[in-house]
Amino acid sequence: MNKHLHIICFTVPYPPDYGGVIDLFWKLPALQKVGILIHLHCFDYGRGVQNELNKYCAAVHYYKRKTGLAGIHFSMPYIVASRKNDTLLNCLLQDNYPILMEGIHSTFLLNDVRFNHRKKIVRLHNVEYNYYKHLSQTATSFFKKIYCLAESFLLKKHEQKIINKASLFLTVTTKDKITYEQDLYCTNAHYLPLFIPNNWMIDIDESQGKYCLYQADLSVQVNEQAAIWLLQNVFYNSGIPFVIAGKNPSEKLKNIIAKSKNVVLQPNPSENE
Repeated sequence: MNKHLHIICFTVPYPPDYGGVIDLFWKLPALQKVGILIHLHCFDYGRGVQNELNKYCAAVHYYKRKTGLAGIHFSMPYIVASRKNDTLLNCLLQDNYPILMEGIHSTFLLNDVRFNHRKKIVRLHNVEYNYYKHLSQTATSFFKKIYCLAESFLLKKHEQKIINKASLFLTVTTKDKITYEQDLYCTNAHYLPLFIPNNWMIDIDESQGKYCLYQADLSVQVNEQAAIWLLQNVFYNSGIPFVIAGKNPSEKLKNIIAKSKNVVLQPNPSENE
C-alpha cells in the first residue's frame, strides 16, 4: 500500500542555497527513499518553478504568496496570513493523507475545523516569536522595529493557540524543544536533526591557504550585521584571510569589505563553490 504525505513549504525548496531551504529540500529525497509519495505544496515569491522537485515528488503545486497589504491580517502573524490560500485548502481536503507543515509560516490550516481529524505535523525552523523579537532589537529603521515587535506578539499568540492542534512538533534544535515545553507547555515536541546529504563533505581547496569563512543569506539584515561586526571587530587589518560568502550582499557591505585588504566577498556562490 502506498504511503502518501502532503508537505506545505513556506517557500520553493530549490535550490538549497541557504540554511532554511537545505532542510526543506534534502527531506524530499530522504522521504522518497523510504517509499513516501510526496504531494508538495510551495509558496512562490521569487524562486519560480523548479523542475528538479519533480524527481522526488508525486505532485508539485505552486501558490503565490500574498505580499504587502494583501497579506496583512490584524489578528494573525503576517508570515502566516500571507500564506493562507483557499485553493491549497481545497486540494488538501480531497483526501485524508497526513500533512507536514514546514515552519509556523505554513500553519494557517490548524485553525480550520475541517482538518481537526487529520494527522498534522509541524516542522519548527525557529521559535519564531523569539526570532522576531531579536530582529526588532537589531532593526535599524523605526518601521522595521515596530513591524518585528508586532509580529513577535502575534506569533506568540498564534503559537499558543495552535499548540494543542497539531499531532506533533518537530524542532531543529534541542534548545527549541525545551523552549516549546517550558514556555508554551507543549507535550508533543520532539527534536529531529536537520536533513542533509549522507555524503555531504566540505572539500577544502588547500591551495588557497588558511582562511576563515562566514556564509549566510546576506540579504537578511541580521546576517549582514553579523558579517560587518566580525569584519570590523575581529578581522579588520588582522592579517587573517576572511571570506564572506552568501546571497545578495548589499552595496553597503560591498563598500565596507572593499576597504579591508584581507577580506574577500564571494556573492551568490554556486553549489560547486
